[in-house]
Amino acid sequence: MDEGDRQVLRRCRVQLVNELQVAPLWDVLLTRQLFTPAMIEDIQHAGSGSRSDQARQLVIDLETRGSQALPLFISCLEDTDQNKLASVLRTRRQAEKQNPEAVRPRNPMPVVVGTMGLTPEGLRGKQGPSKPTPGKLTPVVLGPEQLWPAKLRPEVLRPEMPRPVDSGSGRLSDVCAQEISKQNADLAYALNADPCGHCLIINNVNFCLESRLTARTGSNIDCEKLRQRFHLLHFMVEVKCDLTAKQMVQALVELARRDHSALDCCVVVVLSHGCQASHRQFPGAVYGSDGCPVAIERIVNIFNGAGCPSLGGKPKLFFIQACGGEQKDHGFEVASASPEDRTPGSDPESDAVPFQEGPGPFDQPDAVSSLPTPSDIFVSYSTFPGFVSWRDTKSGSWYVETLDGVFEQWAHSEDLQTLLLRVANAVSQKGFYKQIPGCFNFLRKKLFFKM
Repeated sequence: MDEGDRQVLRRCRVQLVNELQVAPLWDVLLTRQLFTPAMIEDIQHAGSGSRSDQARQLVIDLETRGSQALPLFISCLEDTDQNKLASVLRTRRQAEKQNPEAVRPRNPMPVVVGTMGLTPEGLRGKQGPSKPTPGKLTPVVLGPEQLWPAKLRPEVLRPEMPRPVDSGSGRLSDVCAQEISKQNADLAYALNADPCGHCLIINNVNFCLESRLTARTGSNIDCEKLRQRFHLLHFMVEVKCDLTAKQMVQALVELARRDHSALDCCVVVVLSHGCQASHRQFPGAVYGSDGCPVAIERIVNIFNGAGCPSLGGKPKLFFIQACGGEQKDHGFEVASASPEDRTPGSDPESDAVPFQEGPGPFDQPDAVSSLPTPSDIFVSYSTFPGFVSWRDTKSGSWYVETLDGVFEQWAHSEDLQTLLLRVANAVSQKGFYKQIPGCFNFLRKKLFFKM
């Protein structure tokens, strides 16, 4: 599939996920040989298996199905009476194909520099160039003679600057500015390697009885969404489940000791119960399956310059889905407050556990006293320190669900910090109890994911 068709799918992805009826499509997709039976089975089991998850995965996989995938898919939509979506895609595709012609200059004009008073004939006199008149500047006409105007106009002609292009998202795109940032090594990290880097996801769902921590129902949905998302962002994804605190540290150390010289980035995701913890730099701790906590700053410190020299100067990203404490935020009323966004029949749980104070295996002085000044580090928390983080047992956590959706729609054009601002805004509008994600940003440049 060429880049133009990919852009069409990305711009229409939200509408497709919301409106696409997948059930009537399976037989038609098989008949048209757009997907194999095994691929359709994988799509049907994507995420929670809901219609929207199936539609999302179908659109993602469609990008891998060759140059004629989009027109074939449009035909399949028409065959199943989904004419509205078919029309939207066809219109977008035609506009995308015509767009390069729209910005290409058709009639180049000469540029005139200087004051007026001379005709083109005078400029190209057969007896040589005319002598400048005292007190007047001789105009210069740039361009082939056949393009000179019959009468020079009093203003200087200037080539038109390209105008912003409508990205189809309901706003004028900043694509030009973003491309400049991406290509400038002083403004943006270079994420050119393919694969881009390693991504380790630690998904702790079940905990030992002695810990008195409940099973984190719905976390597997989060894990699968993030596995697919970072795979699409060109990371080598590895998932480890139900690790004890010691095993978590061992897995992180093993990752840090790998040779990252040929890679450009590293991602660590932790899905677990969490709590407050004494800290010097990064607040909070996450629990192993044995009920023992691991401080966030210890996790981050494993990837410092001494522990992971091959990642020096490269971005190291940490995404933490866990509670920051036990407080429940009731929010406050504002004039533009959005209506409650709790799904009927949903069953939100928190990932909170009591505050852990004083020294412990996760907070020994020798683990933090020599921490270097953090650089090239980005730590994204699902909630504000001290507050609970909400997780729906059927659809996963508010944070991960929103993060996945924002990355899906915007990661091709926006930098990481802008993406996380979108996540924070969307999550803050959910639920009866409120939640606001936040981050600690020690990156030196903008970060654009490789698409």
